[in-house]
Amino acid sequence: MTALTRICFLLIFSSILTHGQTFEGKVTYQNTYKSKIPNVTDALLTAMMGTSHDFNFKGGNYRSVSNGTLLQWQLYVQKDNKLYTKFSNSPSILWNDGAVNPDSVLKTELNKEVVDILGYKCDELIFTCKSGVQKYYFNSKLEIDPKLYENHKFANWYHYVSQSKAVPLKIMVDNAQFSVVSMATNIQSQKIDAELFALPADAKLEKNPF
Repeated sequence: MTALTRICFLLIFSSILTHGQTFEGKVTYQNTYKSKIPNVTDALLTAMMGTSHDFNFKGGNYRSVSNGTLLQWQLYVQKDNKLYTKFSNSPSILWNDGAVNPDSVLKTELNKEVVDILGYKCDELIFTCKSGVQKYYFNSKLEIDPKLYENHKFANWYHYVSQSKAVPLKIMVDNAQFSVVSMATNIQSQKIDAELFALPADAKLEKNPF
């Protein structure tokens, strides 16, 4: 994996949602990237990672598909507690152990009803992390069962869902390499075929070295 691919891997994150129970369906996010990487413009980073991600959720599993030229898709399989990622520049599918989190949250702040998103008045969670600052915007009506993700420590995901118990409708990440804003633009509650969360039959798997 190249150094640039490693940086791009850090840009990947996820989400979930519904009213009254853990969401099953699809959420679309629109993304805006700002690069802090030398010789990588905002436009190039956006093209590689994609302007949008479609996330499908069922139980404790999720799968995202990007329109980026580098990032293709990402899959979290709850029973494996592994996050699988496919980049266009590698024949292998890279996996990360969900129990391992190279980052950590140093401070948490909660602000009530700071912004309206898709008709929901959202609270704001601010995490000051070892890696930088992460902000999440959510409404408690859009519930997540944190127990589904209690082993998903990677990318501070369980730390977020245990605090909010809700889908993030907006995520902002700022660190030394990049800043990104990911905003929910569409939510569809629907039954998802379990086969969507299966790895390809001929998958070549490789542990992510980073």
